[in-house]
Amino acid sequence: MRTFKYTKSTSLSYASVVESIEQIRTSIRWNQNLQDEDKTNILKQMMNLREQFISLSRRERFSGASDDFVEVEAISPEGAAIKKKRAATSLKRRREALLQDDFVFDGVLGDSPALIETLEICRRAAPTPLPVLIQGDSGTGKELLAKVVHNNSTRAKQNFISVNCGAIPANLIESELFGHKKGAFTGATSDRKGLFESADQGTVFLDEIGELSLEGQVKLLRVLQQGEVQRVGSNTLTSVDIRVVAATNKDLRKMVEEETFREDLYYRLGVIHVFIPPLRERRDELGVLIEYFLVEASRELGKDPIQLNPRLYAFFETYQWPGNIRELKNVIYRISCLADNHGDIPHLPDYMRTDNTSTAIANQPDFSTTDLSQVRKAAGNAAEKQFLMNGLHEVNGKVTELAEKLDMSRTYLQRLLRQHNIKSKEFKQKASPDNSKAKATS
Repeated sequence: MRTFKYTKSTSLSYASVVESIEQIRTSIRWNQNLQDEDKTNILKQMMNLREQFISLSRRERFSGASDDFVEVEAISPEGAAIKKKRAATSLKRRREALLQDDFVFDGVLGDSPALIETLEICRRAAPTPLPVLIQGDSGTGKELLAKVVHNNSTRAKQNFISVNCGAIPANLIESELFGHKKGAFTGATSDRKGLFESADQGTVFLDEIGELSLEGQVKLLRVLQQGEVQRVGSNTLTSVDIRVVAATNKDLRKMVEEETFREDLYYRLGVIHVFIPPLRERRDELGVLIEYFLVEASRELGKDPIQLNPRLYAFFETYQWPGNIRELKNVIYRISCLADNHGDIPHLPDYMRTDNTSTAIANQPDFSTTDLSQVRKAAGNAAEKQFLMNGLHEVNGKVTELAEKLDMSRTYLQRLLRQHNIKSKEFKQKASPDNSKAKATS
């Protein structure tokens, strides 16, 4: 049995040990002298060792801040306040530490624990040649984080090329990434360099990496392992020196189990694996993001930043933001364009105003006025409207029945409903087919 060799790192770190493990795993996988059963057992042991190293790395990374996260038993409001203050102080100190290290993360706003952890990992990974895998929902800012890694690396002055693997047809993705030889396929009228060759010495960002075909995954693995690309239709290998940052909103581990994504590529890309939390889990950062986009929109539109109505802020707090930060930015730009000085609920897109989870907030009274009497009137009207709507819902939209229940004349109740623009028929439940059939036979 031959001796397995791996590149020795000049400085010992968890990342370098994991990289060595990956090299050994690859050597074992292609060793012809081992039986399949032996390979499987050794690879399982290497996998367990890899997971232990990663877990240990995470623990050590936060050991320095352990004092700040000691659990304070919240037996009183004072205890809860102390716990919250310690956590906030720690997050502020960790963010300041990133700035003091000259770590550039322009455009990445917020200070949630998950986001700070992601930035800290990127700070350590950026100067290395290791590939980075970014996972997060659509619109969370994966490409922005990829640029953070590039801008803080030794390749910052070289090309940063972004490729959306899901936007390029499957039959063209390999040609785009790796290039092609003249005559390789219909329309290939000349030799063409791929994006990997064009990004030599720089960084390639592969968004939606889960959309890459299995054949394309094999070629990408060769780039990561040997630094070589093979153009479509050519037998010649070309050396390239690039850093790969990949991103996905899919569960690649599940795709590995389903055999739609190569296991060896998954672990090669995931040596440095970071996660960007969705906006719905970072609601504390909404205020910062909104103010940032308001100022940015005012510059692009050539007008003063608008003010947002308090109930619009309340609406944003309850909205789920399926499109994450991209959706928030687009909404703020829309409001900044349509509103004169103050943005309010009517300036929102139709799909947001009809969202059931936020309808109650949208119907809240406008408290932006400074006239106390107007505030009282608005609050009273809103409470009366909600009371009538609740009553109609209980009696299935029957006005006569509600009037009797409230000991009120039917005529006066109908006047109130018209005043609040409430339509009783909207509260009448439609009879199901079974019920209709039962009535017909009775």
